[in-house]
Amino acid sequence: MHVTIPYVVGAALFGLGVYGVVRRRNAILVLMAVELMLNAVNLILVTADVSLRSALRGVPGEAWATPNAQPGSGGVFALFVIVLAAAEVGVGLAIVLQYYRMRKAVAIDEVRLDADAERVDG
Repeated sequence: MHVTIPYVVGAALFGLGVYGVVRRRNAILVLMAVELMLNAVNLILVTADVSLRSALRGVPGEAWATPNAQPGSGGVFALFVIVLAAAEVGVGLAIVLQYYRMRKAVAIDEVRLDADAERVDG
């Protein structure tokens, strides 16, 4: 398999995620678009790790500035991104649900950010 295919797929996924963040009005769909962008980054991290390791095979460690690099470091970074995505979903969904309980809507363009917005107690 050519190494450019995962890079192109990752770039396409990231582009779709950016389009979803820019164009969507529903907060839950925006969170899904952010997840799509994070998964594109995971794909690119793992692909870069595999492709760079195969390209640098046989090169002495001193020649590329990380002589003690562990194999699979792209996967480790991808794992950190997955943990970050899980935390983002938890916090983001809690904020969206609380806003829905207060305002009965999740449209982003209707969110008031000023301090004197009317408060609905229920």
